[in-house]
Amino acid sequence: MQQISTYILLFFIYSFLGWSLEVICKFVSDHKFVNRGFLIGPYCPIYGWGALIMTFLLNKYLDDPVTLFIMIILVCSILEYLTSYFLEKIYHTRWWDYSNYKFNINGRICLETMIPFGIFGMLIMYKANPFFVGIINKLPNTFALILSILLIIIFIVDNIISSKTILEIQKINKSIQSKLVLKKDDTERITKLVREKIEKSKKILNRRLIHAFPHLKLLKRTRQKNTKRKNR
Repeated sequence: MQQISTYILLFFIYSFLGWSLEVICKFVSDHKFVNRGFLIGPYCPIYGWGALIMTFLLNKYLDDPVTLFIMIILVCSILEYLTSYFLEKIYHTRWWDYSNYKFNINGRICLETMIPFGIFGMLIMYKANPFFVGIINKLPNTFALILSILLIIIFIVDNIISSKTILEIQKINKSIQSKLVLKKDDTERITKLVREKIEKSKKILNRRLIHAFPHLKLLKRTRQKNTKRKNR
């Protein structure tokens, strides 16, 4: 149980640090605070998962920094690509898009983000993990367990609320598209109309989400399946 608590707390520590990094970068570029991430709370799970996957899989490369650096880039890039792909398939939404960056793969990952992943990953493996594990191990086992359970409960509730918010945005998206005569690629037009409607609404969580992802794109929903069913 102590080891499980350690991994859970590491997940939330790195999720929070990732969220902090995103917020700071956004503040530097736009000079305003933006609560980044899919979830409401101060954490970005993709950073937590990335750190845990590296910790589980890449410890055996600690004696070979060059190989470790390459493996970190590979692991983080695969994670980012798959996260983008499945979020798009589930929510019909492109959460980030690197299409305008050089050396990108389907706009989901790009070289400009891969190198920082490698650098931060090296810091995690050589510096952050020993530091945070040392602090966690000093906590009383009961306290660490209770804290882990509490964080998991908050995280689950947050996921439920945030998923509901996404579904509301998708309903708006579907409603708007049903009233339009769509062209082959109307992504920008659809996204603009949905954003305008959400900005005018009083739902804070909906507005927070579109502000968190300024490059979010709401994709055109295909109607071919419905047409085929009607023909049958």
